[in-house]
Amino acid sequence: MGISSSLYSGVSGLATHGDAMSVIGDNIANVNTIGFKASRTTFQDVLSQSVATASGTAQIGRGAALSEIDTLFQQGSFESTSNATDLAIGGNGFFIVSPQGSETEYYTRAGQFRFDADGFFVNPAGYVARGWALDDNGNDEGTLQDIQLSTFTSPPEATQEIAAITNLDTTDNSNSDSLFGAWDATAAETIGDASYGYQTAIRVYDSLGNSHDITLFYDKMNPATSEYYDGNVDADNTWEYIVTCDPASDERAGVAGSSAQGVLMRGTLTFDSSSGALDSMASYVWNGTAPAADDANWVPSTTFSTEGYPEFTTQFVPGVDQTISLQLGTRSTNGAWTAGGAANIGAIDPTDPAVGNLVSSSWEPQALTSTQYASSSTTIYQTQDGYGTGFLENISVDTDGIMVGHYSNGQILYLYRVGLAKFNNDQALNKAGGNLWAATRASGDAITGHPGENGLGKISPNSLEQSNVDIASEFVKMISTQRGFQANSKIITTVDTMLQELINLKR
Repeated sequence: MGISSSLYSGVSGLATHGDAMSVIGDNIANVNTIGFKASRTTFQDVLSQSVATASGTAQIGRGAALSEIDTLFQQGSFESTSNATDLAIGGNGFFIVSPQGSETEYYTRAGQFRFDADGFFVNPAGYVARGWALDDNGNDEGTLQDIQLSTFTSPPEATQEIAAITNLDTTDNSNSDSLFGAWDATAAETIGDASYGYQTAIRVYDSLGNSHDITLFYDKMNPATSEYYDGNVDADNTWEYIVTCDPASDERAGVAGSSAQGVLMRGTLTFDSSSGALDSMASYVWNGTAPAADDANWVPSTTFSTEGYPEFTTQFVPGVDQTISLQLGTRSTNGAWTAGGAANIGAIDPTDPAVGNLVSSSWEPQALTSTQYASSSTTIYQTQDGYGTGFLENISVDTDGIMVGHYSNGQILYLYRVGLAKFNNDQALNKAGGNLWAATRASGDAITGHPGENGLGKISPNSLEQSNVDIASEFVKMISTQRGFQANSKIITTVDTMLQELINLKR
């Protein structure tokens, strides 16, 4: 009985070492598999058999069995790639993927993702990565969902602010009595070069994404003839300006065909006589009453932006008002004009300073402001906040999993945040093939969250996590497993010889 049981001990040894060699072979086969995690085998002895001995009872082992096949979740090394959507996890966690059209979730460390023809963010098997959609401020919207780009364009944004910071040459002389009077939209040349001292142009956008050039013309005031002059104006340090566009782009009702078509705002700039910085300004806009060329219909700008800059309203798209604030380097702290100013340009009375040009109750120069220095007139800085339609050029992913799109109109827009998951018992996950794991009752439910938060690792873009198989260690295990298998086979051949001797006892 004891001899024959030795056969089964040897068989168990062969079986366990054969399984161990299968695990080693699987590890070596996946030495270059992205995101693969190596496994290892551990053995245990089988329940022993009790036998009688001279000193009482004793136990004889019945062989070996597999105790467990563990998955080693140690971090693999990173391979740098040129693909921005190749992602690796530095630390704990798994990417969450689902078959298209299914709520079944799988988990993987392999971050070979790309966008398919339908805009889904998929791995090579077509499983869709999951994450959170982001609003314009980068905050999560809704719950975990499939990452899919529904549009590859950035919608246009109409200009709401323009800024033009200039230096105007203090040595310049007046070129015309009125810039507004020198502008004639009905003429072949709307304004002659000899009618102004300096100009600067800014490209702006309407609500449909069409671009338009807004040009600011400046001319130093002549106190003897200027329509803006009154006793309160420092003529030596005051410039007239007009804000204009192409008359053909001016769609305001009632202005078409007028010589004033294309003039959006007019007024004066007054500079500090000692510092040369912009000190205050006046701004007038057309009140919508025809004729637009009549000074009496140009009234003080009635609105200010929230930052305190005067505003004008135009229509680049018929029927659609577009309000734009003008930033020249100083702002009103109270958004109001001083009481007693002229009700319109035509009411300015140079003989009565009490009915003069507009002055805000309080002007505050900005850090970057227009100036009047004795140097050539030049544009120091200009900007506007609108943009036209843009097309997606590339995508980047940050370490916190936030995916942003870079568009041809210069916009960088939030798209999605890649989601990660972790488990209380990683060892209980079920391998589903294709570098995927599935949750089980023993693993517990997935704990999802943002990369870099609550124990989850951070994302490394332009990288792929390599297999964590140590091939040198696997070869050493292969040798020891082979020798163990060989030794167990010797048990069987030796027991066979012993049994043959028993059979030979009867001749």
